[in-house]
Amino acid sequence: MASLDRVKVLVLGDSGVGKSSLVHLLCQNQVLGNPSWTVGCSVDVRVQDYKEGTPDEKTYYIELWDVGGSVGSASSVKSTRAVFYNSVNGIILVHDLTNKKSSQNLYRWSLEALNKDSSPTGVIVSNGDYDREQFAENPVPLLLIGTKFDQIPENKRNEVLTRTAFLSEDFNAEEINLDCTNPRYLAAGTSNAVKLSRFFDKVIEKRYFTRDPSQMLAFTDRKRFNFKSLHYD
Repeated sequence: MASLDRVKVLVLGDSGVGKSSLVHLLCQNQVLGNPSWTVGCSVDVRVQDYKEGTPDEKTYYIELWDVGGSVGSASSVKSTRAVFYNSVNGIILVHDLTNKKSSQNLYRWSLEALNKDSSPTGVIVSNGDYDREQFAENPVPLLLIGTKFDQIPENKRNEVLTRTAFLSEDFNAEEINLDCTNPRYLAAGTSNAVKLSRFFDKVIEKRYFTRDPSQMLAFTDRKRFNFKSLHYD
């Protein structure tokens, strides 16, 4: 097992959205009893069978890097986080379905990670224009995960899910909505489990089978993302 190839996946989002609980569920298939605030970054590992059930099946390690969620504007905080953004192969963007602001801040998190920008300020503009082609050109696979699905009032679910569908479209990413305290949301054979496996397979594909693997090793040589304004209705 120690000789398995591995990929690095960032888990980004505001403090309190449930990133640590999510990572624990993904890696241990267990509910995290007493989650605490992540300081800096913590790393856990999941085993993924790439192209499971086919002749090309191969086992990989998925390193999930749970980055502390402070969104303070201090450049020192963002500069400290920047060290975690090197050699990234995939990104999971996590938001709290009951907290619209945490969804809005995913634009900021993605910009920070993809640009390694220490001061991505002023990027959220209500009713602004948003160029989805910017993310369409992004070679780093993204997955959008909404947490605390069980806490959405029944009469608000359609509204919330419509909103997250637009968010998913903006990021050109699949979405999964779940309750991190209930493993059944990721049970084998469910649509969520299929989406998750498909995402990890895509990360592995990009890292090890892309025509130009060097483009996945660092962001510094890539064209910088430059969004004049973003929208979130």
